Amino acid sequence: MELILGSQSPRRRELLERMGLEFRVLTAEIDETKYETEDPEDSVRRICRAKAKAVAERLLEENCQLSTVDCQLVLASDTIVVLDGKILGKPHSTEEAKAMLRALSGREHQVFTAFTLLPVGGTQDAKDKTQNAAEKAQAPFTHCEKTRVKFRELTEAEIDAYVATGEPMDKAGAYGIQGRGAMLVEAIHGDYFTVMGLPVCALAQALKRCGIDPLTP
Repeated sequence: MELILGSQSPRRRELLERMGLEFRVLTAEIDETKYETEDPEDSVRRICRAKAKAVAERLLEENCQLSTVDCQLVLASDTIVVLDGKILGKPHSTEEAKAMLRALSGREHQVFTAFTLLPVGGTQDAKDKTQNAAEKAQAPFTHCEKTRVKFRELTEAEIDAYVATGEPMDKAGAYGIQGRGAMLVEAIHGDYFTVMGLPVCALAQALKRCGIDPLTP
């Protein structure tokens, strides 16, 4: 079975490599709008399912070029940071990044990461290669983890210095716990890898149920 990572995130690629997994990356554009009235967990689940389905459709288009297609497993994930019930996305400017970090300073927030596993296809012959993609893709499995993170009190000089590194600009909540952002975190309650972008323990168990055991060479 081929594992397909539906994400360009270098953190997620790194975590899969640490797990000893072989995979390739294939992404698809979707609408990742988070709605203010939507429950944070519902939002992150909805978006990662949409990512997985979009990648599955791309895969099935790609597979129509082949005479046979082995079973593939799409992995998609999404992470959000939530403070006082409000979702903090990726900052669009340095000023927005600084505002997020000021809001997080000395406070506890929640990080939600969901992943979806979506099996696609199986060995097919030329006769059914053109079957509708929605019919070929199987039912997705989605799991969500929540971790609580507490920031220490940050000074304006520290916020300015951290934003100047550029690290916050492509990360939800304007920080990366696996990088220099670790120096901002006072305490963590839950799974560290959920904050990094992929709950490794839960993912390993889910992959095993799908026929991929990371602990088996």
